[in-house]
Amino acid sequence: MENYLIEVAHLVLRYFHVIAGIAWIGASFYFAWLDNSLETPPKVKADKGISGDLWAIHGGGFYEVAKYKNGPEHMPTTLHWFKWEAYTTWITGGLLFSLLYYVGADVNLLDGSKSELSKLAAIATSLGSIAVGYIIYRLLCNSPLVKNGLLFAVAMVLLLAVWAWGFDQLFADKAVYIHIGALIGTCMAGNVYHIIMPGQRYLVKEVEAGRIPDPAVGLKAKLCSIHNNYATLPIIFIMLSNHFSHTYTHQYGWLVLIAFIVIGMWIRHYFNLKHRHINKPSVLISGIAAFFVLMLAIAPWDSFAPRVVATGAEATDIAQVSDAQAWSIIEKHCTECHSATPTSTMFASAPLGFTLDSMQAVEIQHDKIYSRAVLNQDMPLANLTKITAEERETLGRWIENYRLKKAKQ
Repeated sequence: MENYLIEVAHLVLRYFHVIAGIAWIGASFYFAWLDNSLETPPKVKADKGISGDLWAIHGGGFYEVAKYKNGPEHMPTTLHWFKWEAYTTWITGGLLFSLLYYVGADVNLLDGSKSELSKLAAIATSLGSIAVGYIIYRLLCNSPLVKNGLLFAVAMVLLLAVWAWGFDQLFADKAVYIHIGALIGTCMAGNVYHIIMPGQRYLVKEVEAGRIPDPAVGLKAKLCSIHNNYATLPIIFIMLSNHFSHTYTHQYGWLVLIAFIVIGMWIRHYFNLKHRHINKPSVLISGIAAFFVLMLAIAPWDSFAPRVVATGAEATDIAQVSDAQAWSIIEKHCTECHSATPTSTMFASAPLGFTLDSMQAVEIQHDKIYSRAVLNQDMPLANLTKITAEERETLGRWIENYRLKKAKQ
């Protein structure tokens, strides 16, 4: 029952985290588009203090949007604020992160092959490193460097690279990416809480008092909003990355993550330019091309061709591994979880419905087994069953033999 309740908590938190994230990122996309798409208003509007306006049609109606340079003459009775999307995303993300990587530290956070950290020490290191990373970000935002967008972006990428490398030395591969996501998400939510919302409250207070707000406050809030906007595509990739083990299990997985972050920011830059009527297809094309180049660079080329060994003057199939040998490894290390009736205390049913209760099922799923257990080696989960390198090699040889046999039929 305890594991079932944990799974229910996982479902609830992930569900609301995704919904809140969609709302927050959607708002970021919309307001970035809106702010960059405003046009010079007619004189009658400019005389009212409107600095830009925009007409749109959606859902069967026309919309007129206007942005004031300082503020309206009279504060409206109803003023819509945008903050709970950010706060809810961060809170649900933090709870989900804690459930999976702190409560489930033995499975998802710790990796004995990388460090000897205890569970408590690993959790403390995790929290401390995220907090320190956020403090450094805030200090950089208050430094002269923030005035140079390119140099600031380079500094942030380098900071993330150092943190990703450090996480990779201490934590399980899967945890590295999500820790960088937690750091970026904390910086984004911190921008809303520490800069954007205080700036907006200041604007309202000044307008209500009949004073002209200091434009520097609004510009600082806008800059932090731009930072958040450029982080959206990288954070979406990180949210999805656990489904693609070939990225985080790569020998240089931390560097692959940084490449994804840079590519995501570059592609986002194309859309931000386009909203300002600056169309540079080369930015988008180069970003997409960089993605596919990265995919080619991390592709497991050695695994695409089956290995052969020479016997005498002739080449023969890979050294034979019997079905019984393969099944012995599967039964020992896989069926504990991947069964219609798991014996593992962690799962009430097979994860993702992936069952390996028979040799026929193993043959059908051989590609997935090869990818996760032999190539990427992120299965068994956290290697709790202590599968050895020799067993992975034996299982890989059986799968390659099976592929050769099927190719000859």
